Amino acid sequence: MGFILKIIITGIVAFFLAQFFPGVSIDGIGSAIILALVLALLNAVVRPILVMLTIPITFLTLGLFLLVINALILYLADFLLDGFEITGLITAILFSLVLSIVTSIIDSVVG
Repeated sequence: MGFILKIIITGIVAFFLAQFFPGVSIDGIGSAIILALVLALLNAVVRPILVMLTIPITFLTLGLFLLVINALILYLADFLLDGFEITGLITAILFSLVLSIVTSIIDSVVG
């Protein structure tokens, strides 16, 4: 039950965050919840592979390259979903940063 609740809350948060970022567009709450589910799957499957492949550059940038990996995950979600669009690398990095912070807070509260 906790996973479903986290996905729903993350989708709602992503929808409201998209209202504040001019380069991010989500068609509705339903698309945002599907986005949250896709992001959860991509973070579970693709992100570990990208992190392993980019260990040297992540080490050289003191971990800041992980922000770029998060942006790449968002671009992949943009490619996979019709109801979600993101334009601009800086927008993707900022959106992923804020979404990660809020998701971390949600994880600590929901459990």
